[in-house]
Amino acid sequence: MFLPVDEQIRRIRAGAESIVPEDELVAKLERSAREDRPLLIKQGFDPTRPDLHIGHGVSIHKLRTFQELGHRVVFVMGDFTARVGDPSGRDETRPMLSEEEIESNLATYEDQVFRILDPEATEIRKNSEWLAGLALPDILRLTSQYTVARMLERDDFAARHREGRPISLVEFLYPMMQAYDSVALRADVELGGTDQRFNLLLGRTLQERAGQEPQVCLIMPLLRGTDGHRKMSKSYGNYVGIAMEAGETFGRVMSIPDTLLDEWLVIVSSASGEALATRRAQAETDPLAAKRWLAGDLVARYHGAAAAGKAREAFDRLHRRREVPEDVPAVSLSLGERGTLWIAHILRDSGLAASSSEAGRLIRQGAVRVDGSVIREGDLRLGAGEYLVQRGKRTFARVSLAEADC
Repeated sequence: MFLPVDEQIRRIRAGAESIVPEDELVAKLERSAREDRPLLIKQGFDPTRPDLHIGHGVSIHKLRTFQELGHRVVFVMGDFTARVGDPSGRDETRPMLSEEEIESNLATYEDQVFRILDPEATEIRKNSEWLAGLALPDILRLTSQYTVARMLERDDFAARHREGRPISLVEFLYPMMQAYDSVALRADVELGGTDQRFNLLLGRTLQERAGQEPQVCLIMPLLRGTDGHRKMSKSYGNYVGIAMEAGETFGRVMSIPDTLLDEWLVIVSSASGEALATRRAQAETDPLAAKRWLAGDLVARYHGAAAAGKAREAFDRLHRRREVPEDVPAVSLSLGERGTLWIAHILRDSGLAASSSEAGRLIRQGAVRVDGSVIREGDLRLGAGEYLVQRGKRTFARVSLAEADC
């Protein structure tokens, strides 16, 4: 039994950028109720990186809304399209990934997706199921249905063409492959961010030419990352991961610029209606308090209320009371022949830096403390003893230095 169509539309429209075209969605929902048949709702993600972030979560939560309304969600793992890499918004050609990299990334997606979606109401499909089997005649028929001129209407392609930056033919194939996913699944609705509008509309075109009823495109807003400028992306390092450790999530949200706060409250918080209006007003008068609430809200959404409470307490201990966290890892290191150990090697061997060169960079930036004092000398050596070594604001290790056993 489905909810009334006007109630379904209200819930689907909430937070969406646009529905193209909305009258067709109404007609689909009316037929769905009349025939007691759920709509097929599709979205795809290419596993070009191992982590999904809260920007992805914007549309995944909307998929959950469709599930709650009784519709069928198909989450498409773009294992085949990931070999090309989505060129949307790119100003250069993406490097192609190996099958091993793709499979490694895929392995992390299911756990992350099911932090939001109902596993019992979700069908996961890999698009290699239908794309890998296409023969050259199939591909020629597919590409004959669209022109280069139409491809160059896409903003990012148009800009690169105008400025003389290369566009590979395989990048032109990417939107065709994503659109063909909709044909293979006979999708009723496809979700995507504003940067995916062209690809989603192309899906409508290919479905019509395949004799299918075209899908409705549900366009969701893009979330700007923690830097406050570019869209959230792991490539830019400005992301908050869905599976990120709770304390790290809390800290990253607390670090966003105040100018980003209203946007995040609207797009990714759980607040709505009067509660959202209250939080937006608070962001104007007391941005720190609004940010604390948002950080706790996001941690609770992905890790639970208990984790949110612990993350808030840990943040306060470290940043408000300037105390050391309770769970600082202990590391024992052996001193060298000189009876001392270079600070860069301590950072590297205790896991606070990936390499000695990174450790040197951190020291030059003033991001390293030993027993509370900022270290400025890259050639500092420490002798036997126990030290509290800190990287940045939130990462610590208790390092014990001792002579090696003979």
